[in-house]
Amino acid sequence: MSQIASPRVLSLIPPMTQLNTPYPSTAYITGFLRSRGVNAVQEDLALALVLRLFSRDGLQAIGPAVEAVPVKKRSQQLWHFIENREQYLATIDRVIAFLQGRDATLAYRIASRGYLPEGARFASLENYMDPDDPEGGDPLAWAFGALGSYDRARHLATLYLNDVADVVREAVDPRFEFVRYAESLAMAQPTFEPLAKALAAAPNLVDDTLAALTVAAIERHQPDVVLLSVPFPGSVYAAFRIAQTIKQRWPQIRTVLGGGFVNTELRELKEPRVFDYFDFITLDDGEKPILALLEHFAGQRGASRLVRTYLREDGAVRYVNMMEADIPFSEVGTPTWDGLPIDRYLSLLDMLNPMHRLWSDGRWNKLTVAHGCYWKKCSFCDVTLDYISRYETASAEVLVDRIEAIIAETGQTGFHFVDEAAPPKMLRALAEELLRRQVSISWWGNIRFEKSFSPELCQLLADSGCIAISGGLEVASDRLLKLMKKGVSVEQVARVTQGFTEAGILVHAYLMYGFPTQTVQDTVDALEYVRQLFDNGCIQSGFFHRFACTVHSPVGQNPDEYGVQLIPQPQITFARNDVGFIDPTGTDHEAMGRGLNKALYNFMHGIGLEINVQQWFDVRVPKPRVPRHFIARALQQRD
Repeated sequence: MSQIASPRVLSLIPPMTQLNTPYPSTAYITGFLRSRGVNAVQEDLALALVLRLFSRDGLQAIGPAVEAVPVKKRSQQLWHFIENREQYLATIDRVIAFLQGRDATLAYRIASRGYLPEGARFASLENYMDPDDPEGGDPLAWAFGALGSYDRARHLATLYLNDVADVVREAVDPRFEFVRYAESLAMAQPTFEPLAKALAAAPNLVDDTLAALTVAAIERHQPDVVLLSVPFPGSVYAAFRIAQTIKQRWPQIRTVLGGGFVNTELRELKEPRVFDYFDFITLDDGEKPILALLEHFAGQRGASRLVRTYLREDGAVRYVNMMEADIPFSEVGTPTWDGLPIDRYLSLLDMLNPMHRLWSDGRWNKLTVAHGCYWKKCSFCDVTLDYISRYETASAEVLVDRIEAIIAETGQTGFHFVDEAAPPKMLRALAEELLRRQVSISWWGNIRFEKSFSPELCQLLADSGCIAISGGLEVASDRLLKLMKKGVSVEQVARVTQGFTEAGILVHAYLMYGFPTQTVQDTVDALEYVRQLFDNGCIQSGFFHRFACTVHSPVGQNPDEYGVQLIPQPQITFARNDVGFIDPTGTDHEAMGRGLNKALYNFMHGIGLEINVQQWFDVRVPKPRVPRHFIARALQQRD
């Protein structure tokens, strides 16, 4: 391998991550590398792909694929697109500009309901009838009011984009999603074969578009090294397609794969074919491994002295880890968004709930308060991995220095702190430093609902700019919370969340079902707790997800302690994370999940809070054992 004295490094965000703001991994590594004198640049090919496909030229290119779908196999949405093709072509560029904030006056026409072709996704508007006036004529009036035309228009424009995405999925690429693109090819796949077959198949329009964008980025920057960060299974396929394009045209460019998916699922990698696409794969935080690789490329470090890096030697996969101290969190530098088109991201509004919409609405600067998790005990979490287990902090002064530098670069004062659980002590220090310097920002982040968050601290955080927080209530059962070592109780969560709400801070609860030994009765009781939390104004948003046992969690490593038996897995040569298990309770969690999600969707819109929770399930379930005023009494005791 030839030496590179002063390499030019290009970091790429592959499709798909998110559309409203850049995924922060490349911003972090680019900022760090520049702080070390490396010539580093970055691009977001996820956003670029969407903007290319969802344009007038993109829709015209999709046309032949739409016509090629057999008549008998065309869905209602595909027929709607064909019948309204000219209207889609006339509106797509204007809608994109509107969602980018570049054409705000278009809101009036969109909100009138006469401008956009309304396909199958608009049927969801029936779910938004005013609960106090179900016969009302305007299903969005109660949500946005007479003057909420801008947000109303963004919601309608989001439905319109989802309609077009359905057409792409049906006519061009059945794996296409705005977030979970082709994730089944990578997520917990024991072998590389499904992904290899997909990469060997003839490229479709989406593949060709991504290849053209890749070629343009390489020709623009002329890199010696390309870093691809894959945070989710839904960005793996596109990352391999990008690397495939690079290797076909520029085999001398070194390609390196890293990111959250690699850190959790490729820790037992044995498949040599992966290295037809990537020269190196790094684990955990990328700063130290990338520095070691750059020294290796410059001839200053042998391959045997790389750090947390996979490579292929003599046809076999080799893992090299020279034990060296990681870069301290306080020295990783300030992330930079230079090179990312922050004015072209799409502010979508797919959920009317004011808390839930934050994930897709608005351009947030993503920043970390601390590295890792200060609690690191939860039995469902990957507590053995570096991104959880290695807890480090930086001073409040350093954090606010980074905040000020980011504001100066981006002109944006919104921040999303992306910690696993931001420590209350650091949040207090950060809030005090922001107030001391009179730095005005709006921020939100993830916490644990622990008693350290007193009403006084909640108000301090609100004064510093906190608008929302999210945290794990998980199973909403004291027995199961204790089993999973969450360190909180339902009563404590109620009191803490009320403190945030009283300070004017929105609260989102992460919720879980299907945890080991969770019975039908446990699930019904949990939903009753959640109903009461909504009814008492403690939480404003939530999301139920099915528990998944991972190999890096305490449940996966010590299943006997949780009363379950792991299902033997096949030989692993590629990805390994989720592992099946047998729960002796035999609960049909899939059936329970339907009721939980239906109830939660309505709770978030203020609907059905007076209904007995049994009615949300389509199977027979027992009555809840929870006293109907349990949460209200817990809050009175705090008072």
